[in-house]
Amino acid sequence: SLVPGAPASHVSDGGEAFLVPRSISHQVSVPSHSSKVAEDAEADIGLSAGDLNFATPAALGLLAVTVVTATTAKAKARRRAATARQAAKMQVPHGLGSLVGQTPSSALLAGSLPEAKGLLPEAPTPGLSRGDRVARGMKLAYWMYTGPAHIGTLRVASSFKNVHAIMHAPLGDDYFNVMRSMLERQRDFTPVTASIVDRHVLARGSQEKVVDNITRKDKEDKPDLILLTPTCTSSILQEDLSNFCARASESTDSDVILADVNHYRVNEHQASDRTLAQVVSYYMEKAEKAGVKVERSEKPSANIIGTFTLGFHNSHDCRELKRMLKDMGIETNLVVPEGASVHDLHKLPRAWFNIVPYREVGLMAANYLQASHGMPYVDVCPMGVTETARFVRSIESLLKPQGFQFDFTKYIDEQTRFVSQSAWFSRSIDCQNLTGKRAVVFGDATHAAGMVKVLAKEMGIHVAWAGTFCKHDADWFREHVSGLCDEVLITDDHTQVGDMIARTEPAAIFGTQMERHVGKRLDIPCGVISTPVHIQNFPLTYRPFLGYEGTNQLADLVYNSFTLGMEDHLLEIFGGHDTKEIISSSLTNSGEAEGIPWTKDGLEELGRIPGFVRDKIKKKTETYAREQSITEISREVIYAAKEAVGA
Repeated sequence: SLVPGAPASHVSDGGEAFLVPRSISHQVSVPSHSSKVAEDAEADIGLSAGDLNFATPAALGLLAVTVVTATTAKAKARRRAATARQAAKMQVPHGLGSLVGQTPSSALLAGSLPEAKGLLPEAPTPGLSRGDRVARGMKLAYWMYTGPAHIGTLRVASSFKNVHAIMHAPLGDDYFNVMRSMLERQRDFTPVTASIVDRHVLARGSQEKVVDNITRKDKEDKPDLILLTPTCTSSILQEDLSNFCARASESTDSDVILADVNHYRVNEHQASDRTLAQVVSYYMEKAEKAGVKVERSEKPSANIIGTFTLGFHNSHDCRELKRMLKDMGIETNLVVPEGASVHDLHKLPRAWFNIVPYREVGLMAANYLQASHGMPYVDVCPMGVTETARFVRSIESLLKPQGFQFDFTKYIDEQTRFVSQSAWFSRSIDCQNLTGKRAVVFGDATHAAGMVKVLAKEMGIHVAWAGTFCKHDADWFREHVSGLCDEVLITDDHTQVGDMIARTEPAAIFGTQMERHVGKRLDIPCGVISTPVHIQNFPLTYRPFLGYEGTNQLADLVYNSFTLGMEDHLLEIFGGHDTKEIISSSLTNSGEAEGIPWTKDGLEELGRIPGFVRDKIKKKTETYAREQSITEISREVIYAAKEAVGA
């Protein structure tokens, strides 16, 4: 305002605004204008001629400019309105997409704004191509089959010996520490530190904090490697983490590496595979630059690549694979990354070949070693009798041409007949009763495909459909389950999987922890065969799923899933030991009368009691009512029983 404290009005045409004084203290003569201009000025700037009787010379000049500008703007508005009316006569556009490119004022004049839901473009239809990308809608989920990329990187880092991981993320993204310490039965602490993104970082930047965390951990823990992992937050902030690593490595004794993963394009499994290959290649190239040479072992030896923390029975599978290799006269050179030291990675070429039991993790590292050092690898997952035999045959095809003498055929026969109980059990009358029963399978690509082969080839069970959430491995999965199931499902949407199970109504489910929950809701037994899983699939006992010992575990899982499901069904039919309404102190019939009836207000009061103590309070209240010869239980009786026990 020209005068301090004087109120002002805003005059707007499309976007410009002028501050116009409402009261001015000096009287001046106002130039005469045509009546039309005066009317326009009065209408546009909210002032009448009477309001302009008092003005300073400076204010008069400003006012003259304001009047001319407002009048010119109104003339432009009239021309735009005429153009819009002419366009409206031809065709009025409809929908959100029709408003793209229109201004709000022109859209309003065209008559299409009331029909539109907003002024933003329509969201792209999921699946449609958008240049080099495919449009995908955003969904809110309470369950995910795979975590974000940084979880995969942290799993690899925490599997190595004396490797510390630092993730640059906001508070709340550091749940990996809690998850690993809860699930993995290990004595050591999780070597992961969170470099928290907070308001100070947003204000000053992250470089100082990240570098300080790296140097601090180097001094405190003295790790061999510090692996910095980006997160979605650091990607959004466009932090130059590679520069942070370069600066920190100048003042640390440890090696410092930035995990090279794109958090918006890869998931947990893909990131872990990529990170493992990155660490392996880093130390292989480092040893090569230092002139370190490793000779191949005299006896046949193998590396096992891909067993790591939070995997599905990974430690048990690794133990079984090492036993099988020893029985065949093959040494185990290195197991990577679980329990391995990064300073031993240069010894990988000492082995004759590599074993990659899981497709999800280890393939990239195996391909790198094959390309750089000519090391072949076996990627057959030995899950079930037939696939375990194929695994042994694959090893034979690699070693026999190199002159290794061993009777692999005899080994397969002895292991199948005397170690594995699955072969004879699948031909027994117990297992033959399962022939033709319908089952569904869902999990990661490795375990889901392996389970389909066990059910269809070895046990004669009809697989209605099989699926995986590893969408990046869809082609491989289809190839391996083709002809063994009626339908293939590739999705990471748990609701779609649940709906498919409900429509199929199988006799048993074999899937992840999520399918186990679905089975509970639908009263269908479920055997867990793949991550993500809960605490019961991290046992202290020896329970491998691979190799000949693993065939026994699979046979038990299949048989118990079907049989216990049938037991529950029979109990429901014949009214078995349903203990939900037991009010006596024993399971035997004591001859006491049936339960005392409850009044409506008594049931309402009972319903307000928390569920975990409701049955206990109901039982005590009924016991009190019988002792007091009360014929029905009301709200007052519940209170009286509560007072009687001093609660």
